[in-house]
Amino acid sequence: MAEAESKHDKFKRLATQRVANALKKVELIGNLSSSGYEYTPEEVEKIFAALQQTLENTKNRFSKSKKEETNKFEL
Repeated sequence: MAEAESKHDKFKRLATQRVANALKKVELIGNLSSSGYEYTPEEVEKIFAALQQTLENTKNRFSKSKKEETNKFEL
């Protein structure tokens, strides 16, 4: 009989996958800096402010503080 996956093992498995996926998506955002696109400094600042806010909200969830609502991003 197969042993059930522990909560910690499940956390590590899912965290590894999800963080890898998130890092790839952030790298794709970086690709927008190429000369094939036009953007303003204000738009770049808005992108990174949204990313930073989401990271802070997510980190706070691990400290058992009040969960922040996530806002949809739009330029």
